[in-house]
Parts: sequence; C-alpha cells; structure tokens
Amino acid sequence: MKYVFFDIECACVFKYAAKICAFGYVVTDENFVPLAREDILMNPKGKFHLTGRKGGDGLILPYEYEDFKKYPLFPAEYPRIKELLEDPQAIVLGHATINDVNYLNLETKRYRLPSFRFNFYDTQFFWMETQGDYSRQVGLGAMAEDLGVEFTPHRAVDDAYATMRVCEALCRREGLDVQGLIEKYRVRGGRLDGHRIQNCSSRGLKEYLAERERQRVIAAKAHDEFYRFVNKNMHKRKKGGALEGKVFCFAKDVETDVPMSVKLVGSIFNSGGRYTSHPGECNVYIARGEGGTRFESARKNGAAFLSLESLQEALDKA
Repeated sequence: MKYVFFDIECACVFKYAAKICAFGYVVTDENFVPLAREDILMNPKGKFHLTGRKGGDGLILPYEYEDFKKYPLFPAEYPRIKELLEDPQAIVLGHATINDVNYLNLETKRYRLPSFRFNFYDTQFFWMETQGDYSRQVGLGAMAEDLGVEFTPHRAVDDAYATMRVCEALCRREGLDVQGLIEKYRVRGGRLDGHRIQNCSSRGLKEYLAERERQRVIAAKAHDEFYRFVNKNMHKRKKGGALEGKVFCFAKDVETDVPMSVKLVGSIFNSGGRYTSHPGECNVYIARGEGGTRFESARKNGAAFLSLESLQEALDKA
C-alpha cells in the first residue's frame, strides 16, 4: 500500500468552471517515505482570475503566469493523473480534498473526458476528528504550524508535500497509521465516480450535525416565543415612561434566552421603551459583549451599546 497526496491550483474558479494550471503530487510508502514528487503544470486555456474571499485581493501563485502558455492542456495530462489517482494500491489524500476533486470533475466536463473514479480522504477532516471539533475548517497553514511543518503555500507540489508531512505528524501524534485513523474515527472516504462527488463522512460528523440541527430547532422555537411576546405586548407599553424614545434590540443569543428575554423586554415596555428586530433601527443595542454582525450594524447606525448585565441592573433599579 502507498499514499498519494495531491493538490491543485487553478487560474480561475467559478461555479461551473475551474481551469487547472498545476497538479502537484507526492507518492510515499506506508512509512511516509517519498517515492515520487512532481508539479504537473498545464495551460489553463484562460486568464488568471485569482480573487480572495468576497471578491477581495486574490492570492498570488508562486509561478510565472506567462510560462503556463508553453505547457500542454489538461487532456494531455489527464491519463497520468488518472493513473495516479485510480491506482488500486494507493490511498489518495489531500487537504480540503473536496475542492480539488470538484476542480478535477469540472475540467473533465469542460473537455468532455470520462469521469475520474477514485476514493479519497482529507487531512482537514482527520484533523477535525482528532480535535473533536467540526465547527470550523482549519487551513493547511494553521495545521502545519501546530504540527511543526514548514512549507511554501500555493505551489501545488509544496502543498501536497506539506499535506503529507501534516498527515505524518498527525499519525505520529495519534500513534496510528492512516488506516488506523480511518478505523478509529470510523471515517468513510469520499468518492468521485460518474461525475458525481460524495464527500468524506464519519459517525462523529453525523452526531455533530444532528446536535447542531437540534440546537437550531430549539433556537427557532425560542425565537418564535420571544417575538410572539413582543408583538402581543408592544402596544401595551407605558407612554411617557423613563425609556420613552428608546428603541432596543437584543443580540440573538439574548433574544433566545427565554424567559429572561421576555422579562427584560417586558420591563422595557413598562418603562415606555420600544423593541425592534432590526439592529440598524435601534438606538440601544443589548448584548453580552461587543462584536458580531448585529453589533456592527447597530453601531454603524449610531446605537449605543449596553451590556446585558448593565441593562439588568438598570431595570432592577427602575
């Protein structure tokens, strides 16, 4: 058995197109001893359009972009990439592998080539499993830093090599090999077949998603209960009270902390204040602490910030 670690760089990525310019890979034995390492460069047959998140400044690939014109197109390299990934003696791995698998899938569709057919695993997924935290996706750089691995980001072969080193360090930390990680955390590998992609999964992820859905339902019910109270009692507020002219808005976690939130908003109404669900329309924003989208929206429109504790103290004295 051997491991094939791979990484892909694209000249541009859109919803229905990903023009690959570099396919980097590292092949190792079961002890992570490198057997082959290469950066396969290709002419993406398109302009480079490398934007960052939300359309901001894009990443800069450590290549000379003009040089890509002299390399072959993706179809010319398709056979050996296919041989690498479909090797029955290899376990295929990457970092956030689902993205690279999607790029391969889009390129085969673009050039009307047969779909790749292979299973794959993800070091980012392994990391979440070992940390027991599925709430955020950790970048290769952060993982490498934590595990003491150095690399140059965004050169495909270097990213593939760093992914290998990260996987090796993670296995060493766990005292397992890759198959051991798969079995310990009951990870089901992803698969690309017939232009259809199935991502990696595990028992831990399924339990996390089920719990997150349970919490979402609880929060939704609390939200509905809070606003039923607001809508029912808003017109009963005391006119000319101490909070006349004040329009309050709570952070979401305060709103859904029922019955505390209904008690607070009831006291606000009894003192002549009003309530809005839109932070941009309030002049007093209540939260346990500063920060967050709603906080920024309220502050941008001139609202004063008052901590939850301060509001509770003020209402107790009123």
